[in-house]
Amino acid sequence: MTQYEIIQMANEAGLNSYRIAPAEAVAVWERFAALVEAKERDACAQVAAKTVCDTHIPTGINIYGTRAAKAIRARGNT
Repeated sequence: MTQYEIIQMANEAGLNSYRIAPAEAVAVWERFAALVEAKERDACAQVAAKTVCDTHIPTGINIYGTRAAKAIRARGNT
């Protein structure tokens, strides 16, 4: 994640104002955290999706990148 992307997410969350009402501060930071979490989750899912097939050594079970990516993205919907 680049510095520019972080600044964009901060602006989107409402951290761009000089004053944030105390009653809104927690909500603004929660919005920012959610945006960062979603961006990181998507980055992880993209890496997983590029994995054609991997074998879990202890069990010998094949792990397919597309399934892993789907599971990573699904974590954001819970």
